[in-house]
Amino acid sequence: MKTTTLSLLVSLAPILCLAQNVTETVKPQTGTKATYLVIYRPGPAWLIGKSIMEQPLKEHGKYMLSLYIKGSMKLAGPLTDNAGGAVLLDVSNEAEARAIVANDPAVQSGIFVYEMHPWKLQPWDELAKKAQGAGQQMTPADRPVASPGRPPGG
Repeated sequence: MKTTTLSLLVSLAPILCLAQNVTETVKPQTGTKATYLVIYRPGPAWLIGKSIMEQPLKEHGKYMLSLYIKGSMKLAGPLTDNAGGAVLLDVSNEAEARAIVANDPAVQSGIFVYEMHPWKLQPWDELAKKAQGAGQQMTPADRPVASPGRPPGG
C-alpha cells in the first residue's frame, strides 16, 4: 500500500510542482488555443473509504505527464479534500479536449467521472500592472482623503 502511494506521488510530482509557478505556466487565452477546466469526481470504480492518494491512479498520472510534455495540459493535481482532482487543458478546440478526457485511463476505468468547462482566463498580470500604473500616476491632490468618521472616497 505504501509503495503504491509512493509510486503515485513520484509519478505525479512533476505535475504537482507546476502549480508553484502558475503565472509562467498559464497564459491568457490567445489565438487558436482554447482553455478548458476539467473537474474529476469519484466515479463508480472509486475505492470507497480510500483517499485520492490510495486510488489506483498510476496510469492516470502517466497520462497526465504525457499531456504536459505534449503541451495540452498546463496544470493538474488532486483536490486536497479527497473530492477528486482538476486539470487545465490548453488545446485547439472542444473536440480535442473531449478526446483527451475520454482517453484518460481513470475515466475509462470508472475511477473518475468528470465535468468539463470552457474557461476564459483573465490577463490578471496585465490588469494589475495597469491598475498599479494608474495608481502611481495619481497626485496627492487626486487621492481621496478621509474625513472624520468617513472612509476615503466615502
